[in-house]
Amino acid sequence: MANLTEDAKLQIDKIIKAAYKNAAAAGTLPEGGLKEGSVEIPKDAANGDFSAGHALSGAKPLGMPPLKIAGALAENAELSGTYFCKAEVAGPGFINFRLSDKWYGEVLEAVAAEGSEYGRVNVGAGEKVMVEFVSANPTGPMTVGNARGGVLGDTLAAVLSRAGYDVKREFYVNDAGNQIELFGLSVEAAYLRLILGEDAVSFPENGYHGDDIKEFAAEIFERFGSKYADVSPQERRRYFTEIGIARNTELMQKHLRRYGIEFDEWFSESSLHESGYVGETVQLLTRAGRTYEKDGAIWLKNTSLGADKDEVLRRSNGVYTYYAVDIAYHRNKFIERGFDKVIDVWGADHHGHAIRFAATMTAPELGLGNKKPVFLIMQMVRLVRGSEVVKISKRTGKALALNDLLDEIGVDACRFFFNSNPNTHLEFDLDLAVRKDSENPVYYVQYAHARICSLISNLKAEGRTVPPPERINAALLETDREKELIKQIAGLPDEIRLASRDLDPSRINRYVIELAARFHKFYGSCRIKGEKDDLLEARLVLADAVRRVIEISLSMIGVSAPDKM
Repeated sequence: MANLTEDAKLQIDKIIKAAYKNAAAAGTLPEGGLKEGSVEIPKDAANGDFSAGHALSGAKPLGMPPLKIAGALAENAELSGTYFCKAEVAGPGFINFRLSDKWYGEVLEAVAAEGSEYGRVNVGAGEKVMVEFVSANPTGPMTVGNARGGVLGDTLAAVLSRAGYDVKREFYVNDAGNQIELFGLSVEAAYLRLILGEDAVSFPENGYHGDDIKEFAAEIFERFGSKYADVSPQERRRYFTEIGIARNTELMQKHLRRYGIEFDEWFSESSLHESGYVGETVQLLTRAGRTYEKDGAIWLKNTSLGADKDEVLRRSNGVYTYYAVDIAYHRNKFIERGFDKVIDVWGADHHGHAIRFAATMTAPELGLGNKKPVFLIMQMVRLVRGSEVVKISKRTGKALALNDLLDEIGVDACRFFFNSNPNTHLEFDLDLAVRKDSENPVYYVQYAHARICSLISNLKAEGRTVPPPERINAALLETDREKELIKQIAGLPDEIRLASRDLDPSRINRYVIELAARFHKFYGSCRIKGEKDDLLEARLVLADAVRRVIEISLSMIGVSAPDKM
C-alpha cells in the first residue's frame, strides 16, 4: 500500500547519501563522517515541503560548519527522476526540498488505485490484538460513559486493523460478583414491593434504585403474578438474576448495534469461575510465594512487583475478588487465546488500578513473558446544553442513557464527538451536535463529502465523468490550495500509523477535519465547472480523491458519509 509521505522522506535520505558520496569523491567533504539525519515536514510551507537535518548531525564528525556541509550536499544532490524539483540550503544548515509534479500526481493515482483500501499500512504485520471496551455491568442501561468508551474502543480497533494488526473486539460481561448479587436483591425487593406494598419490604443497602429495576420487576409480575413470592429467596434471586442478566445483555447488544458496534466476543466472567480458572491462577501465584494470609484472606504481594500496595485475592469468606478475576481474565487472553497485545479501554477512575494491575501482570509465574496489557484511560464526559449541565433525558425524565442520547442527536454526532482526545475531559455540547453549520465539526466534514458528490453528479449530467488520474496533467494543480490539499490526502497512512502507535483514535477526527477545511478553501478559490477541459479534469480528480479519503476516514470513526445534505 502506498505511503507517499514516507516514500518521499526515504527518497530524501537516499538523495543526501548519494550527494555525500559524490561530494566526498570530489574532495568537497571528508569521507566516512556523515551520520543519519532526520527528515521532517516544516510547519511553514515557505521552508519547503520537507526539511533534512543531515548537515547538522554531521557537523561534529566531519569537523565542518553545518551550513558548509549543507551547501556541498545541495550542490551534489541529483533530483532528476525523483519526487523533488529543488533542494535549498536554509537556516543553520537545513536542506529544504520542494516536491515535483510527479509526487502530486502519484498521490492521486494511489488513492484511485487502492480505493477503499487507501491508507492501510503494515506496522502490525499480522500481530494478534484484542481491544476490550465498554464491558459494563449488565445491571442497567448503557451510560454516557459507556458511549465514549464504546466509540474510542471501536475506532481504535478499526485503526489498528488498517495498521496491519489482526484485531478482535471483546465485551467482558461482568455476570458474577457482588454487583450481580446486589442486582438480584434489588429486583427481588422491587418485585415483592409490588405484592406486599412499599413499606413491607426494605431495599438492600447499596442496591440499584433506578427505574429500570422497577420496570423489570413489573415485567416479572405481569408475566408470573405472585408466583415467585412463594418460592425460597435463593431460588427467587437466582431466577431473577439469571433472566435479568440475559435481558440486560440483550438490550446492551441491541443498543450497541444501533451505535454501530459489533463485538467479536462477549466473554462471560462467570465462565472463569465455573472452569476453575480463577482458583488455578491464584494457586500459581501462591505456589510461587507471591501471596500471604492475613485475617483469613489471601493477599498478593503486589508491592514486590513494583505496585504501591498489596491486593486481596480471596476474602476470608472464600470468595475471590475482582482483582483475582482480572488477573485470571488477562492470563486467559494471553495464554489460552494467544493474543500478542491486549488493550483495555478504561475510565479515569481506573487509573490507579491500571498502574497496579500492570505491575501484577509482570509476575513471571503468570507466563506472559514480555507481553503485558496496555491501557487506554479516557477522561470524564460532561454533557451540556447551552450553559446548562444535562443529566436527564428531556423525553423520559430519567438519567440520560446511551439510547436516549442516540434518540436526541443521532449516531453520527455521538460517535464523532465522543471520539475526541481520550486524555482530556470532554464537554459535549448537545446543541452544537445538531447544528447544521461549519461550527459543528461532523456536519462540516460530512458537508464536504456531500458537496463533492453533488459536484460529480452535476458534471455527470453534463456528460463529464471523473477521468483516471494518470490521464490528467498534475502540473496544472499548481496553486497553494491544491498542493496543500494533496499533501493532506497523502498524510492519511502516516496518521493511521501514528494513531495505532499512540493508541489515539482521535487523530482521525483531527485529520479529517483538516482535510475538509482544506477542501472548502480549495473549492472556494479554485473553480471547477466552467474551466478548460484539462484543468477541470485535474481538479475533478483531486475533488474525487478527497471524497474517497473523507469516506475512508469517517468509516474508521463509524460515521456515515452522505451523498446529500
